Order: sequence, then structure tokens, then C-alpha cells
Amino acid sequence: MKFYNLKENDEQVSFEQAVRQGLGKNQGLFFPENLPQVGDLTALLALPLVERSVKVLYPLVEDSLSKDELTEIITNAFNFPAQVQPISENSAILELFHGPTLAFKDFGARFMAQCLQHFVKKSANQNEKSSTEKITILTATSGDTGAAVAHAFHGLANIDVVILYPKGKISLLQEKMFTTLGDNISTIAIDGSFDDCQALVKDAFDDKELAKSIGLNSANSINISRLLAQVCYYFEAVAQLSRQNGDKPLPEIVFSIPSGNFGNLTAGLIAKAMGLPIKRFIAATNVNDTVPRYLATGQWQPHETIATISNAMDVSKPNNWPRVEHMIKAGIVPKESVSSSSVDEEETQMMVRQIAKLGYISEPHAAVAYSALKHSLNEGEFGVFLGTAHPAKFKDVVESILGQPIGLPKELADCASETILSIDMAADFAQLRAFLLK
Repeated sequence: MKFYNLKENDEQVSFEQAVRQGLGKNQGLFFPENLPQVGDLTALLALPLVERSVKVLYPLVEDSLSKDELTEIITNAFNFPAQVQPISENSAILELFHGPTLAFKDFGARFMAQCLQHFVKKSANQNEKSSTEKITILTATSGDTGAAVAHAFHGLANIDVVILYPKGKISLLQEKMFTTLGDNISTIAIDGSFDDCQALVKDAFDDKELAKSIGLNSANSINISRLLAQVCYYFEAVAQLSRQNGDKPLPEIVFSIPSGNFGNLTAGLIAKAMGLPIKRFIAATNVNDTVPRYLATGQWQPHETIATISNAMDVSKPNNWPRVEHMIKAGIVPKESVSSSSVDEEETQMMVRQIAKLGYISEPHAAVAYSALKHSLNEGEFGVFLGTAHPAKFKDVVESILGQPIGLPKELADCASETILSIDMAADFAQLRAFLLK
């Protein structure tokens, strides 16, 4: 299986090269040359998560990984569950926050880290000179990516990680989860928005001399390995719904996805294209509504990014949208299977309270997805909205909305008193370049 550059179609690489390289020429995103069908769906859904994930992903990566190698990588990466929890008669939440940093991005970050470490070791074994090969992971975060990437790569030999985040625009507990580790993890608080951080990452990739000298790679969802890992939990959700349904046929399933950089939507569409029975997707954004406006008007007009209580979605220029648009335009998924809507701050808070009245404590990102689902679900459909982070990661906001305290899980309690090790920096590429070269 080859992965080709959506901007420069003649650039075709292996899975290993796509993972190592991150971005293609002209900042193009890599995409599989075809999406294999999954075959016997009933048998596939009956398998455990790890075994099923190997079957789903192996046809996409077999030129770079043996089945045993992929099994080892997935076993190490997916060592925590994704859990479907009923909310009402026709809706459920897919909890994706049971990993070490309490966010869905643990799936993708850990899979990528395991893949990259495997490829580095393989190179070292094949060529002794490569034993000193150095890789620098440069990534931008609007909240949860930073923690997932930092913990996934922390302590791995010959891999340095530099994480950029918008200063003062993520929750303190989110910040503490990735800025207190040290060692091979460096964190920089950028005076600007997430889009400014993302632009700096792209500038670094455009600087070929810099990229080559530090072995530059990115762990954002632009990296194809992150997306392939996320495909697996859509299969897991449908497998759990199938088991819960018993002998009854599956209902028409609708996924509502809190959307910032649109990696989660991309992964869901890939799962659908591979044969998973999902009727449609709702991409739910906060007031940073570039995609809902684009789908309504056909005009791509990003506005200045607005800070919200669902801060991980404060993105005006989503990096993964070209992959979504490619799948729609190429007929890989039907256009009518994707819609998008925007949810304002007042509605977000109202939905946090409404979910709580149903007996479930959630947080702003899931509340955005729940709102979009609630206003869109039709008779005969069953809605699943994604719980992308543990509510305690947004403790102050959730407590303020609900007027009641929520406890801290151990993962957050352990880092709450740690010292932040970040440095401050302007949104200036020359400064970032000098830092990276040091």
C-alpha cells in the first residue's frame, strides 16, 4: 500500500516513510492509495479491540510492518479501553478518555510513538551509522494533543519532542499534563492562537535545511499514523453497540464529533469507507465555525480564532480538512454523509447541564457534540457523540457550570502540584528556528 500526497500526487511513499516524514511536498497530506474493505463484518466485530485493530490496519501498513510487529505495536499502544455508555434511549457517548492522559489523543499518539520507535530501531539494526539517528517531533496543541504526545514519547531514546501551545488559552490542568515532564520533552508557550502555533510548525517543515538537520517530524493529526489509530475506535464503538443490541439488527448509526482540526472526522470517514456501517457524521464546532460556513456557502473564509470554554476546538484553519474534502470529491464517501454545525457558548453550557440531568457528568467538547446530535437526530437513528476528554481536565469550567465539585483522577492529581517547565516565545519563526537548532 502506498500513501500519496494530496497536493503533489506523484509523491508516493510507504507507510514507514509517511510516518517518518509527516508532511509531503508543498505541505501536502498523505492519504492511502485505496481503502481496503474489511470483509466479514460480523466476525470482525466479534473480535477483541487489539485483534480487530490488527485486521483493520494490516492491509494499510503491510509493506512496512509484519503482522507480528503490528500486533506488538497495537498491544503496547491500545492498553486501555474505549467505552460506549448509554445516555438516553437513542443516544450514547463513546468515552475515549481512559488512556494515560485522559483524552482520545492517547490512541493516536501512542500508536505513532510505537511505530516511530520501531522504525528507528529497525534502521539502527540495518545500518550501524543510523544508531545515532535523531528525530525531533515538533507539534502544536490546542490542549489534549500536547499531553498525549508528551507522555507517548517521554523517555524514548533518540527522539526529542517540542510542543507549541497558545499561552493562557488552555486549561491549567491540561497544561500541567505535558509541561512538567522535562527530559526529552520541551514545551513553548506561544504568544498567540493555536493557528499561530500550527503556522510555525508548517514554517519549520518548509525550511528544508532545518528539517533535515534536526530530523523533523510532527505528531499532529497531519501524521497518517495518528489517523489510522483513530479509525480503530469507530470499529470498537460499533462492536459494542452490536453486542448491546443482541439479536436485533443495528440501528442507523450517526456519529457527532467535536471538531477542531478534523482528524477525528477524517478517521470516522475512513472507517465508513472501509465498510463500517455508519449512516452519517455531524462535525460539531464551537463558534470557530470555518467548516459549517464553508459547507453552507462554498466559501473558505477562516476568521480570527476566538477563545472558548471548548478550547481544544479553538481552530479556524483545520489541517485535516483537505483529507475530508478529498474523500467527498473523489466519491470515497457520499457528500450527504457529512454535515456540520456550530454551537455557541451559552448552548454549550446548557448542554453540560442537560447531560448532567441525565445522570452523566461531561465537559464542554462533548457537550458541543451532544448539542449538534440532539438537534439533528432523526427517527430510527441512534446517535453516538464522542467524549474526547475526562471532565476533570476542565475542572474549573465544569464546576462553574454545574455548581458542584468534581474529583481529580490520579493522573491529574499527580501532576497538579508540579512546576511548569515551559519557556515563553513570540509567534516568530526566527526565534523558534534558533531554539530548534540548539
